Amino acid sequence: MNAVFPGSFDPITSGHMDVLTRAAKIFDHVTLTVMHNARKQGRHLFTLEERMDILREATTHLPNVRVDTFGGLLVDYMARQEPGSVILRGLRAVSDYEYELQIAHLNRQIGDAETVFIMAATRWSFVSSSMVREIASYGGDVSEMVPRASAAALRRKHADVYAEREAEKEEQKQAQQREQPGR
Repeated sequence: MNAVFPGSFDPITSGHMDVLTRAAKIFDHVTLTVMHNARKQGRHLFTLEERMDILREATTHLPNVRVDTFGGLLVDYMARQEPGSVILRGLRAVSDYEYELQIAHLNRQIGDAETVFIMAATRWSFVSSSMVREIASYGGDVSEMVPRASAAALRRKHADVYAEREAEKEEQKQAQQREQPGR
């Protein structure tokens, strides 16, 4: 049985990777599908191509995972998949479930597509792509919340902010050394 894990993955987080890694042990093949939505054009931090590259790099250790992209209804994408393929969705909290349940019912109603849910590990229940983007935009350390490929891409995207933050840390360190007695 195969699974399709759709999302914007802007960027992929450790929570996504947790769900994906566990799903790769359950399903024969998992396709990470970057869904692109014309209404969200220009609202992503990373371009579609950048997200695809990040995903490919982040999943090299998972031989039964492939990366794809699709624009339009997910049920149309699912209709092109091997019979019996399911939609895979990760859940962090009850609030995710309420929304995802509605979408799962719609996908079943309009496209006869089944959805399988995997709960993200508790340690990732607070992590979202939008929170990671915000922390990174201020030069914060997100290395524990995202795979290395995402962390590197975020550092490149916000290079000026990270450089400024590092300079401030170095300046504070030097000021503390000057203030210490005996120096």
